[in-house]
Amino acid sequence: MNETPLARLEAGLTAQGLDAALITDPKHIYYLTGFASNPHERFLGLILTPGQEPLLIVPALDADDAAAASSVKNIATHSDTDNPYSLLHRYQGQLKKMGLEKDYVTVSRYEQLTAALGSVEFADIGSLLRSLRVKKTPKEVVRIRRAIALIEEVLTQGLSHVRAGVTEIELVAEMEYRMKKLGADGPSFDTMVLSGPKTGLPHGTPGDRKLQHGDLLMFDMGVYAEGYASDITRTFAFGAVSPELKKMYDTVLEANLAAIRAAKPGLPCADVDRAARAVIEAAGYGERFVHRVGHGLGLDIHEYPSLHAQNQDPLQEGCVFTIEPGIYIAGAGGVRIEDDVIVTSNGVEVLTSYPKELIILG
Repeated sequence: MNETPLARLEAGLTAQGLDAALITDPKHIYYLTGFASNPHERFLGLILTPGQEPLLIVPALDADDAAAASSVKNIATHSDTDNPYSLLHRYQGQLKKMGLEKDYVTVSRYEQLTAALGSVEFADIGSLLRSLRVKKTPKEVVRIRRAIALIEEVLTQGLSHVRAGVTEIELVAEMEYRMKKLGADGPSFDTMVLSGPKTGLPHGTPGDRKLQHGDLLMFDMGVYAEGYASDITRTFAFGAVSPELKKMYDTVLEANLAAIRAAKPGLPCADVDRAARAVIEAAGYGERFVHRVGHGLGLDIHEYPSLHAQNQDPLQEGCVFTIEPGIYIAGAGGVRIEDDVIVTSNGVEVLTSYPKELIILG
């Protein structure tokens, strides 16, 4: 793990018999070089040719930022009136097989690359990049921990605004205001606050429903900190809730804890999902757990691995993912409890620390 991601990628290209790779996903460029940018419609690319100095191509307006932040110092720029693909002409005739992130490259961009490079065979390097990213470096873990600490403080502070009559969207606004105020880059996905029967929608949309006594109140949110994401869900009671809702909560909490106990390096991802699902099925809610138990977390809010009951890929030490079982009953309510964890040598460390027992607000 002492090699840089760039060096590990170069070794992977050589092993796969590729002459070069063109990286265009801004998150991968940040991962490989340390330069973070949102180029919008402008071209941003990193060309890596084993044995040669990498070339970073950036819009001219980002030149100073790139020079200051990037570990790659061979930088070419293009203005808004330039054709950035002309910078690739130097490679025409030199390359036979080039790696691309096929899930990211658009058809339009593919056509322009073909015109610029000539008769080059393109191969997908998505799985290679995924294999590099799955094991988080100590620096990445520090950033993820900070993102988690930020979102937990957002939740702690934001709960002071919970009161009868407050709307879901008002709570969303309060949470996202506090994200920026506390120093986050921004939300890592659309903040979700649902109340009452709407908690029975796994991906419901916050609206103008007003909080009432007897409701469940669900917060699913996260932030980016230095490019890395957090993702946490906590469900609260606003006043006393029905015995059925309390049973649902206790079942989901037991499923969350069972999945945490089941996660170990070398065991299939499926084991984590099945551990949670077994608890929920035993309580009679099997058909109400309608999604996988978790997903990888890092530069992206959803990344490899996907923790579902058919995934036999082994968990790897250093992998960060979510554990988020849930029960959802349309028209009545739902519960989800989500933690972020990292795989250790003998299990997982739970990175989230916000309490999980049912908290009654109001």
